[in-house]
Amino acid sequence: MSRPGFSSIFAFGALLGAGGCGEASRAKPAAAPRPVKTVAVARKDLPRSVTAVGTLAAEERADLSFKVPGRLRKLHADIGSRAEAGTVLAELEKVDFELRLERAHAALRQARARLGLPADGTSDDVEPESTAIVRQNRAKMEQAAAELARNKSLLSQGLISRSTFDVAEANFKVAESQYHDSLEEVNNRRGILAERRSDVALAEQQLKDTSLVAPFAGSVQERKANAGEYLTAGTPVLSLVKLNPIRLRLEIPEREARALHRGLPVSVHAEGESTSWTGFVARVSPALQEVNRSLIVEAEIANPKGALRPGSFVKAEIDAGSGGAVLVVPASAVTVFAGIEKVVTIREDRALEKAVVTGRRSGDLVEIASGISEGDAVVDRPGNLATGMLVSANAGGSAPPAPATR
Repeated sequence: MSRPGFSSIFAFGALLGAGGCGEASRAKPAAAPRPVKTVAVARKDLPRSVTAVGTLAAEERADLSFKVPGRLRKLHADIGSRAEAGTVLAELEKVDFELRLERAHAALRQARARLGLPADGTSDDVEPESTAIVRQNRAKMEQAAAELARNKSLLSQGLISRSTFDVAEANFKVAESQYHDSLEEVNNRRGILAERRSDVALAEQQLKDTSLVAPFAGSVQERKANAGEYLTAGTPVLSLVKLNPIRLRLEIPEREARALHRGLPVSVHAEGESTSWTGFVARVSPALQEVNRSLIVEAEIANPKGALRPGSFVKAEIDAGSGGAVLVVPASAVTVFAGIEKVVTIREDRALEKAVVTGRRSGDLVEIASGISEGDAVVDRPGNLATGMLVSANAGGSAPPAPATR
């Protein structure tokens, strides 16, 4: 008696066994190499530029005040007003100062009259012997000298007494003393004349000081007084700032400080502005700040239209020239992972990651300070390529393009 059920089960099992052996006999296909483009590490002159964020400040700032006290008569400027050097910005009441000047002129005319000079003349030179007081006393002295000579002759002839001669001699000495006193008086009057001339100059200056003028071209930042107020000397009236050129203050890291010096060109970009402004490095601190090891650098930026305002933050780029030939690769060949910069090279058709230290950047190029050597081939745009992955490089790597001229 046959057992068909058992035969069927055996046949089905044999079929499954044959299928299992076929799957095991298949080999797993190998991963295809990833095509990549390589570029050779080259040595080129890379422009040296230093980029930093700085603060703008007015080139000059002054709180303007009057040198003399008085009542503020009129303000000719307000916040935002622009003024050239020498422009009158405010005025005091002038009546009191005009009266003082008139009195000083009167005293000057009086002093000139006492020396016999014209009242309205400009020269104060005078010859003492030509003045009336000296001529008068000189005549008296000469008369007394002649009288003394006659009496001396008469005394020798026995025609007059000794007492009469003594009187004539005393009269001569008195006249001589009066003559010398007149010379001293003229010198004293000349001193008084010089003093009166100084009083006139002082009164003229005080009258001139009733007008407040701009010491430099700039704009009014703040008004601190109102018309009608009585101001003492030195009371601030207006604040004036000079905006052209405008001063830029930068803090440069120590590693970039050695390349900086006066005269280097500077380019400035303000946030939200497509326009750039140019200037030059005007001042460089002689020492680094101990707190943050940075160097204070100040630049002067041309600002003819006043578009840049003091207190603003701007991004500045200082062109420090070329620092010589350095190793460069395209910036697209450098990747960053976990803060580590690296490039991908090829060894035996497999990718090999290498950590590098980068330096300056210029356009599409980046300096490689260490990690690879000149002539090495690195993968451009490696993406997620990792060490050990099979790669197929293009035939012959090309050098990175020359940096753009600035």
